[in-house]
Amino acid sequence: MTPFVVGIAGGSGSGKSTVVRRILETLGEARVALVEQDAYYRDGCHLPFEERIARNYDHPDAIDEPLLAEHIRALRAGLAVEMPRYDFVHHLRRLETLRVEPRPCIVVEGILVLASEALRDLFDLRLFVETDADLRLIRRLHRDVAERGRTPESVIAQWEATVRPMHLQFAEPSKRHAHLIFPEGGLNTAALEVILAHLRAEAEART
Repeated sequence: MTPFVVGIAGGSGSGKSTVVRRILETLGEARVALVEQDAYYRDGCHLPFEERIARNYDHPDAIDEPLLAEHIRALRAGLAVEMPRYDFVHHLRRLETLRVEPRPCIVVEGILVLASEALRDLFDLRLFVETDADLRLIRRLHRDVAERGRTPESVIAQWEATVRPMHLQFAEPSKRHAHLIFPEGGLNTAALEVILAHLRAEAEART
């Protein structure tokens, strides 16, 4: 039976990762395949480090969308894929990949996954996690400093230069394509429980 594919979009720091974590905890890793849009940044190995830093990583063109779509179609067809891995410190695609096996439920998570018609057409359920911009900035600041080797100044500069403008141009308008707009992400317990119940039923029907 064809897997049930969920696309989860939302601005940077909106709480998408919390939603994904709850899905994995509830359904179990044996029933969920996770595909992260952030793994599909185009490789910048041909560029000097200074140019890699200056790239606009919040524009759809920064994503290798054809490869991402190809991998989603393969998982839908019951085939395993080798998902890229991205080095956010050096802005390079790593040599090693991560093997993702097909599962009854496939979760595709990323800021821009609903901004692309080609990707949207692959999703059975489209969710948009909506959170206030000030909270998203705080979360982004903590994450990038702790996990990606950034300075607070560089995070704020990137937010102002590309993250916020690209959110307003691409991510925010994409919520009109969502089946459900999900305020506050994992903090919205009532909405989360409804979504988890639906995904549990879909996964069980396909197991």
